[in-house]
Formats: sequence, structure tokens, C-alpha cells
Amino acid sequence: MPYNAFQTTFLGTVIRLISRNRFLKYHDEINVPQQYTKEAVAKKQNDEKQSSGRVGRFNTESSSTEATITESTPRGSDSNDTIVGHDTEAQPNNVAGKEGEKGDRVNRTADNSKQAEEGIKDDPNLVTWYGDDDPENPHNWSTGYKSFVAIQMSFLTFAVYIGSSIYSSGIEGVMEQFTVSQTTGLVGLTTFVLGYGVGPMLWSPLSEFPNIGRMPVYVGTLFIFVALQFPTIYANNIHTLLAMRFFAGFFGSPALAVGGSTMGDMFLPKHLAYAIGVWGCGAVCGPVIGPLLGGFTYQAKGWTWPIWTLIWLSGACLIMIIIFFPETSSKNILHRRMLRLRKATGNNDLKTQAMIDSADSSPSKMAIDILWRPFVMFFDPILLIYNTYLALIYGLLYIWFESFPLVYMQVHGFNPGESGLAFMGIFVGAWAACAVFCWYIHIYLEPIFDANDGVIPKPEIRLYPAPIAAFCIPIAMFGFGWSGQYESVHWIVPTIFTAFFGIGAFVLFQCIFAYFGDVFYQDIGSVLTLNDLFRASWGAAFPLFANALFKHLGIGGGNSLLGGLACLFIPAPFLFIKYGHKIRARSKFASNKN
Repeated sequence: MPYNAFQTTFLGTVIRLISRNRFLKYHDEINVPQQYTKEAVAKKQNDEKQSSGRVGRFNTESSSTEATITESTPRGSDSNDTIVGHDTEAQPNNVAGKEGEKGDRVNRTADNSKQAEEGIKDDPNLVTWYGDDDPENPHNWSTGYKSFVAIQMSFLTFAVYIGSSIYSSGIEGVMEQFTVSQTTGLVGLTTFVLGYGVGPMLWSPLSEFPNIGRMPVYVGTLFIFVALQFPTIYANNIHTLLAMRFFAGFFGSPALAVGGSTMGDMFLPKHLAYAIGVWGCGAVCGPVIGPLLGGFTYQAKGWTWPIWTLIWLSGACLIMIIIFFPETSSKNILHRRMLRLRKATGNNDLKTQAMIDSADSSPSKMAIDILWRPFVMFFDPILLIYNTYLALIYGLLYIWFESFPLVYMQVHGFNPGESGLAFMGIFVGAWAACAVFCWYIHIYLEPIFDANDGVIPKPEIRLYPAPIAAFCIPIAMFGFGWSGQYESVHWIVPTIFTAFFGIGAFVLFQCIFAYFGDVFYQDIGSVLTLNDLFRASWGAAFPLFANALFKHLGIGGGNSLLGGLACLFIPAPFLFIKYGHKIRARSKFASNKN
């Protein structure tokens, strides 16, 4: 683990705080960069003024000389024609020069938003990276260490995400203890899902503030998440249980809302899809492995033991990220550097680019803008169609899970633990899709990045695998429903069909999230927050009518209805692959309209 990265972990931050910065000193605290001292800044500013003054006097003198020559020449003479002719040729060059100077200023202004990350130092008080190879810049971390951080992020997502489905294994115990209906028992699942849909509205913008960053949000909310499991276990009425489940989802949501941004902090676009894939597998594994662990623990110890399992998993994750998880936000890393340099140099005029960008906005105005932005983007056609599609898949996942006990326990006679093993079909399908998808990125997408200077020429290229994945979802629903309702059909057949859901869901999420990143890169935080809210709303609502659906339509009919809904969105990827450039051009919020 790099020394400079450990300094930004929660443990490293606490050690520095307790020791009053005597331990784990930064390099610039030992050897203070002289260019940030008051004297050096004042000298540079004075030199620039003098240089500007000399250039101004030279231009004035040159203009005066030219005017004198022009006026002293008779208008009707041949020499005047020669001089005028020469001046006519020279004038456009002079204008071009002035326009070039103006263009340079425009370019400097345009690049100003990137100064904090690229190390451009027009302003001597601007704190930036020390160079292209600055070891504190997350983009410069080794591939091995970036992968280690990505695995931590995936484990954090898994440890929180498993909290939704692991509860469902013990619903019968909840019904028995609190004397409630199955639908009321399911509300414990839906409130958790709804909580981590609402949570990103707060945690996502909070992690973007330079003086906060991502690491404190992850550690602080996960600590509360773990603590909330205890009142859940010892709840003496159903109302307390449901309230604790909502707050647990709310405080567990940063991993789901900000995880993609954390990956973007470290990986360049060319390799970002790999990292998102690893993170996505953590998100898939949570809901899938939850019933497996929950089924066996519920069978052995009752409904509270799945929650104890959640405590052990999330508690282990909390210890890990306290010790090993670094700060990845470049805004926060540079903000910390600015505070150190202010203290070391006594120059309180030092600032970061983030401070410049937010100079005209109060924290309250920024917060309101960030909170309101996702709702403003609600009806953008790209976001409305794809957010609805992903939300449908999310809702289908959670309502579909309620048919698993019907197939494996009622039809095939499995016990709760064995029934949980059936979810491994989705797990295998998702990981197989991840392996093939990474191969596809390496073989097809990376050469496109290399041929276009590290960027993708057309965002719709990201969607090429999506049509195949779109067919996998209804295949899973129809196949699982009609093969699972008959005892004469071996249980392995519906399990094989579940793998198609893992394949389809994984590939669709990867393609669409990458497409969002290319199209809405300036508002990607708001886009992902809106997507979380969409998905959680549908995921929370769908399980509530699962009992009525499968009771009236049966296993085959109920799953066929779900498969039919999935079929409605099959044309979406084809539509955007062919007409996406036209739709982007008309979008009010698309950053990339070319």
C-alpha cells in the first residue's frame, strides 16, 4: 500500500490528528515547496506585472512609430502606395496576433476547470499537482493498488447490498413473531430498498464537497449501518423493525451511489469499464448470495440470525475500510494539500480550483442545485427510457425472487437452505458475463480508444452488446416459469434459466452506465442519483404484489407476465444504436451531442 495513500485512510487520518501531524508527515510538510510562500508568490506576481508593463509600452511605442510613418508620407506618392500596400498585408497579421492572444486567454479559461487535476499554474496561489507523476494523484497509483481499492469497493457494495435479500429468508419468522401478514413482512424488504434509493440524494452530493470527500462518507455511514442492525434484531414490534430497515438502507446507500465515482477517480476511461465490472459483480453477488446465507442461518437459528450474518459481514468490511481504504477524490486530496501548505507557508491566499469554481455559490445554494438537478433531468428522453428499463429489471429481480420458494420448496421439496442454493445460477451467469464482457472490452473497445486518443468517438458504441442482453431477461422469465412449475421437470432446468437473468442484467447495467458516463459526463453524479431513485422505487414496490401475482396466475403465468414486460423494452437498445446521435443532439442535458 503506498505510503501517501495510507495517510488519507481513516486510520491514517486519526493517527495524524492524535499526533498533531507529527506522525505520517507528508513530503511537502518536510520539504515545503518554495513556490507557495508569500515571498515567492509576490515576486512572481510582480515579475508578471513588470513583464506586462514592458509589453504594453512596446506596443504603444510601435503604434506611435507606425502612425508617424503613415502620416509623414504624402497620400498621392508612389511610396505611399507601397507603404499602404505593406501595411494592408501586415494589418491582418497584427489582428490575427491579437485574436491569437485572445484565443490563448479563452483556452486558458476553458482549461481552468482542469487545472486542479492537470497541474497548470497560471495563478501562483493555485494549489495543484506537483507534476504529471505526482504520487498523490489517484490516476498515478499502480494498477495493483487501484485493483485493491476496487476490490474493497466491491466488497463494501456486497456487504450492504446483501442486506436486502438476506432479510427475505426469514420473513416467515418475522410473520410468526410479530403476527403479521406476508405482505407486511415483505415491507421490511421494500423499506430497505427504498432507503438506499433515497440515500443518494444526500450522500452523493456530500461526497463531492472538497472539504469532505468520499472516505469519511463511506466509513461514517457504514458504522451507522452496522449499528442499526442491533435495534433491528431486538425490535419489540413490527413498526420498529420496519423503521430500522429503512434507516439501514438509507445509511448503506453510499456504496451504491458513489461507487462508480470512486472508480472514475482512479481509472482512465479506457480502463474504467473493467473497474465498473468488478464493482458491478459485487452489486450482483449481494442480492444473489443473500438468500443462500440467509436460508441456512434462518433454518438453524431463526429469523434474527440472517441479520447477525449481515452484522459480521458489514462489520468485517468496516474494519477493512477503516485501515485500508484511501481517499480517492482529487478535490479532497488537493484541499488537504492546500490546508497543509497554508499552515507551512503562512500564505492564506492559497486556494484550489474547486474553491474558485464555488466562489460565487454558497454551500446552501450548491446543495439545493445538486439536490434539485436530478429531478430537472427526469424527463430527458435518454434518461427516462433507460432509467425506466433498469428500474424494471430491478423490480423484476425482487418480485422474481419471491417465486423461488414456490418452485424449489413447494414443487421440488427443498428446505430453506437448499432453496437458497438455487440463486447461484444467477451468480454463475453474472460472473460468466463479466469474463466475456472484459474480453470484449480488451478485443474491441480498447483498440477504438487507442485509435481516438483515449476517447470513444461515438457513445452508442457502448450499447452494441445490449440487444443480446435484452433478450436474455425474458428468456430467463419464460424459461424459469414454465419449467419450474412442473415437478416432472428436473430442478436444474429452471436453475439454468436463472443464469440468463444474470447475463442480461450484468451486461445491460454495464452498457447503459457506460453510455450515461459518455453522454452526461458533466452531470454524471445527478444521473446516477436519479437512476438509484428510479430503481429503488420500483424494487421497493414490486415485491408487495408478488403474493397476489403468483397466487392468481401461478408460477408459469406470473413469470410470463414479467417476461412480457421485459419484452416491451427489447427495442430500446436497437433504437439508441441507430438514432442515438439524433436523440443526444436534442437533449437539453447531454454533454456530448456530437
